[in-house]
Order: sequence, then C-alpha cells, then structure tokens
Amino acid sequence: MEWAGRLGPRAVDAGVVLLVMAATTIPFVVPRAPQLPAATWPAYLVTLLAAVPLLWRRRSPVGALAGVFAVSAGYGTAFEGPGQPLPYAALIAFYTVAALCPPRVRLPAALATAAAVVASVAVLRDGDPRELLFTLFVLGAAFVFGRFADTRRAYVAAVEDRAAQLERANRIEAEQAAARERARIAREMHDVLSHAVSLMVVQAEAGPVAVRTAPERAEAAFDAISGTGRDAMDQLRRMLGVLRDGPDGGPAGAPRAPQPGAGDLPELVARVRESGLRVSYEADGAAVGLSAGVGATVYRVVQEALTNTVRHAGARSAAVRLTGEGPLLTVVVSDDGRGPGGPAAGGGGHGLIGIRERAAAHGGTARTGPGPGGRGFEVRVRLPLRPAGEGGPG
Repeated sequence: MEWAGRLGPRAVDAGVVLLVMAATTIPFVVPRAPQLPAATWPAYLVTLLAAVPLLWRRRSPVGALAGVFAVSAGYGTAFEGPGQPLPYAALIAFYTVAALCPPRVRLPAALATAAAVVASVAVLRDGDPRELLFTLFVLGAAFVFGRFADTRRAYVAAVEDRAAQLERANRIEAEQAAARERARIAREMHDVLSHAVSLMVVQAEAGPVAVRTAPERAEAAFDAISGTGRDAMDQLRRMLGVLRDGPDGGPAGAPRAPQPGAGDLPELVARVRESGLRVSYEADGAAVGLSAGVGATVYRVVQEALTNTVRHAGARSAAVRLTGEGPLLTVVVSDDGRGPGGPAAGGGGHGLIGIRERAAAHGGTARTGPGPGGRGFEVRVRLPLRPAGEGGPG
C-alpha cells in the first residue's frame, strides 16, 4: 500500500504490534461467565508481551516466530486466562517467515512450527483434533498468503525492471536517432557549403588575373560567384526551413522545394565548368526515374567528388558517368589530378566519409582511389536502382 511505503517498515511494524495487542485485549475486557476463571493483570500483560517480537519480524523472521511461540507457550502453561479466537501474533510471524525467508530457512521453520503446534495441542488441549486441525489450517493459510506476497513482490520487481530496461532502450534508441539525424544534417550542410565555397574561392582567386588580362572573363567569374552563393543560400534556407517546421507547417511558409536529384546534375556540372575545370557528363537510361532518395544521394556524391577535385586535385579535367549494370546504378567521378597521394587524399576526408555513409544508407558501396592506370583520382559508387523495401510497380 502507498501509505505503508510512506510510513516506513518500522512504523508499519509498530502499528501491527499495536493492532495485535488491541485484538488480544478484547477477551479481557468482555465480561466473562461466572464459572470461568477471572482475567488477571499478569495474564493480560503476558498476552500483550506475545506481540512484542513482531517488532523484529523483518530483521529476524524466524527469531520473531520463536519468540511468539515461546511467550504463548508460557502463557498457556502458567495462566488460566482467557483464550484467543485466533493466534494473531503467531499468524503474522509465520506469514513473515513465508514471505521473507529463502527456501532453506522457511521449510525447516514450517516443519518446526507444525511440530510445535502438535505438541502444544497435545499438552494444553488434551490432543483435541478440532483444535489441532483449526490451528494447522489457519497457520497454513498464513504461510500460503506469505508465499503469494513474495511471488507478487518478485513479479512487481520484474515488471519494474523490464520497464526500466525498456525506458533505457527507448532512450538509447532516441539518442541514436538524434545522432543519425545530426550526422545527416552535417553531411547536407557540408556538401552544400563545401561545394559552394570551393567554387566561389576558385572564381575569386581567378578574378584579379582576369581583370588584368580579360575583363569579360572577370565579369563572368563574378557572375558565377554570385550565382553559386545564391544557390547555396537557397539550399540552406530550404534545409533550415524544414528543421524549423512544426505540426502546423512551419513559420511563414518556409520553402519546401525537393532536394536536388540526378536530373539536376547537368546544372551542377555547368556550374563547376565555370570554375575553369573541364567536366564531361554521361548518363544512360538507368539514371532516369530514380527514387527521390537515391537521386539525392547520386547528386550529393557527384557534388562532393567534384568539390574535392576543384579544391585539392589540381586537375584540368574531370568526367562524370552514370551507368546501369543490372539492378545497380554505378556512379563514377574521375579526374586527371594529383591522385590519392596528393591533397585530395587528406583534405577531402570528411567528404569521402560522407560519400561512403550515403552509399551504405541505400545498401550500396563506395570505393575511392587512383583512376585507371594509376592516374588521377576516382570515386566509384554502386547503388541499388530499387532501394530495399520498395516494391515494384502496382
């Protein structure tokens, strides 16, 4: 009970002792027949004393039971006072033994209690079978209720433990989901910013030279910087708008344009060409009709690979090829730059990790290393054309 939990075990045991004393007082205050022996104060005090061992019933259940039986046996031997309808103190002590003691203790205690009952009835009640059966029955009922209480306590503890484990599992799952979402957002931010800033830096570095040698090229470079910056801002605004979205659709109509996909690769390649890198693009029919998730992954893979080429490879040309090979789409981005031993190997570390993570998220693979003949650098990603769990057309 909740009130018992708030009071504490010692207060509860003290209350039990007082309750037992009150119950054992009743035969002493109720008027007795004239032919019966009168109730005396010593008999009454010994009767009350039988309840005192219950104060230690939790600390020493068997000791409390033995104390109760010892005082009760002394009362029955030395006094002719009123009897009790039920052995209240003995019932509670026996219940406690059944509820708290391990099998190696409670079973011998149960046998010893049964033997003590048989002996006391034989000595004090002349072996009255009705008295013997009644006493054994009520003590057996107390033992059974004690076992029920122990079983219920174990069941509640198991349920609470399972609930705690489930709560921990849910918390860990939520933390893992949050970590995956943070990683996904970090990849998106990295891809958008790294690509845009790399192109802007290349164009800005070429601007002063173009101003002195070819003013018309300088104007085109500044236009490319402006266009790249606006595109990066648009993509970041879409991303942040989705992050701020609530159940009502987000604040002030945040833009909800879809993420770029494989169909946007020609525009991406055109922007990279403006940086001065010659980029070729080839795609067969397998690149058409990709799912939104696979298409976005293809776009980000090509974007990151070309960004690394612009930033680190010192390449003059690059090639992007999308080909279907059975159930797989193969994406290859290669260049004629310094190869895996150059800055691209170390400087693009986070981007290459992001490429591998994106491929693995769709059940694909990613390989990076030297290009054909050991020249340049190549990123090769294979993705299932139909993501796992996606059914065929209906």
